[in-house]
Amino acid sequence: MKSGPIIITFIAFVLVSCGGKKNNPAPTPADPVKAILTAPAQNEVCTTGTVVSTTQSSIIFTWTASDNTSGYELNLKNLLTSATTTQATSDTKLTLTLARNTPYSWYIVSKSNKTTTTAQSDTWKFYNSGPGVVTYAPYPAEINSPSFGQSVSAVAGAVSLAWTGSAVDKSTIVNYDIYFGANATPPLFKSKITDSFLNGVTVISGATYYWKVITRDISGNTSDSGLYQFRVQ
Repeated sequence: MKSGPIIITFIAFVLVSCGGKKNNPAPTPADPVKAILTAPAQNEVCTTGTVVSTTQSSIIFTWTASDNTSGYELNLKNLLTSATTTQATSDTKLTLTLARNTPYSWYIVSKSNKTTTTAQSDTWKFYNSGPGVVTYAPYPAEINSPSFGQSVSAVAGAVSLAWTGSAVDKSTIVNYDIYFGANATPPLFKSKITDSFLNGVTVISGATYYWKVITRDISGNTSDSGLYQFRVQ
């Protein structure tokens, strides 16, 4: 018997190795995490401070430690004058002397000496109480839109205005007066608005407009948002 050809197939397995040593990049420092504010509490009438005089008291600000943080920056704003101050600390508390009978807002910026990236906490408001105060004026309204210096497009020749009102007790806010116009001293445009928005405000393309919101509470106390401006495209 004649045998057929024997075919032998060789399958080669080639192992390929990557020679040389890899240069692994240095690890990137972890970014700071935002701090959690603790005191003075949001919308608190601050009565725990130490009285310095009839016009001033010292207030202790506290917050929780945040990860990857080597220092903090406390940012404080006087909501009546819009004056701002910044204080640096490596601790999670700071004592400041403030004007009494005055509303403030504050937030913390977490920083690290290993990166330029920072983290900002929420912003809280409080009222630093004083002698002889029975009722507290509302906080100045926060302007939402259009924001300061924003360029907006009109829809059918009109824009919408929106803001947020707040107070120690928000239920005490009764209405808002809106000042609006094309000059830096805008006249009263709408009075005693109970909503926190105003739609269908007629504007002209290419013009700059100025506006502000006056918040009024049940006791007749008022606060001024400050003047804002925007331009219509």
